Amino acid sequence: MRLFIEKFNIVIDCSNAGVLAAFYSKLLGWDWMHPHANGWAAITSPSGIIIAFQEVQGYKPPVWPWVVGKQGQMLHLDFHVEDLESAVKHAMECGAKLADSQYFENSRTMIDPEGHPFCLDMD
Repeated sequence: MRLFIEKFNIVIDCSNAGVLAAFYSKLLGWDWMHPHANGWAAITSPSGIIIAFQEVQGYKPPVWPWVVGKQGQMLHLDFHVEDLESAVKHAMECGAKLADSQYFENSRTMIDPEGHPFCLDMD
């Protein structure tokens, strides 16, 4: 059996769904179609992809790179960009931090306001 998947959503745990939805909406230029309510918020891409944010009691931000005994990353989003330097600058203006550890010449690992790592990659 094979699942027919025409559309999918991504759901990210966090302590403040509104803060994370605002960050990714600004970073990606996606619409904030599902405002922050009841511990949830979501943004939608022009093609209909939804990234939702759910508040989790006792949320602990992940540590990247991994450290034994600490909360590791729970997901890792990769965004392909045309101009790495401009993309890093934009991400930082939106509230991201550059991760202390970098491993590849053609990508940058960033940390979102809730501690999740994501990468900006050159095609």
